[in-house]
Amino acid sequence: MTTKHRIFTTNFASVYPLYVAKAERKGRQKSEVDAIICWLTGYSQRELEGQLEQRKDFETFFKEAPGMNPSRALIKGVVCGVRVEDVQEPTMREIRYLDKLVDELAKGKAMEKILRT
Repeated sequence: MTTKHRIFTTNFASVYPLYVAKAERKGRQKSEVDAIICWLTGYSQRELEGQLEQRKDFETFFKEAPGMNPSRALIKGVVCGVRVEDVQEPTMREIRYLDKLVDELAKGKAMEKILRT
């Protein structure tokens, strides 16, 4: 029997402030982090806030997402030493997509390019 990676059971609300802090350190805004999360998952701002209040874990957060953006498949590159397009486990791939988008935001990439529009 395989055990789940620890990140799957980690509370999304406990990591969310780290995403925001990373972006803000580089002069970006919380609203941009929220826009990225909503674009990726299909949550509205209100639904995102509800997920944070309910302190859902990563696995549940992504499982309950209203509609994962089909353009997320365009997200390519390396995050945490792992090429995101090569991640086989679906939930881990979604987590890596989010990590990559926040990295791009922190590196100063334009929102239009981050959101693949």
